[in-house]
Amino acid sequence: MWKIYHFIKISLSAAFAGIICCIGPVILFQFGLMSGVYAISFADFFYADDGSIGFGAVILRILGLLIVAYGVVSFNKKENCSLNSEKQKRLNKILFGIIVLIFSISIFLTLDEFSSIYFDKYIVPQQQIELDIQ
Repeated sequence: MWKIYHFIKISLSAAFAGIICCIGPVILFQFGLMSGVYAISFADFFYADDGSIGFGAVILRILGLLIVAYGVVSFNKKENCSLNSEKQKRLNKILFGIIVLIFSISIFLTLDEFSSIYFDKYIVPQQQIELDIQ
């Protein structure tokens, strides 16, 4: 049971750490805690003018990868205490690392796509209303 809990905890932590640059403004905008202009300016810190990722987004993605690495290392420590054979331990470690990486990237890409759709549909029109841009 601890393996499933550890897997979910690490995967979700890594994915949310890597995507907080996009999801943060969406959540704050949904709850009415920030305006469209501020949400766009918040996201501008993480992205370049042409839409490519900027320095802040790279830092958050590296943080997400570090969380995955920490999760694999902590899993390896716990797995070494099990009664499984060395071959089973090695296989479990490899599978855990691969599955966590795939799951984290999948969640990250899903949230990235969701945030871009949400920005285009709700936040950008609100920004245009606030700035009187037609």
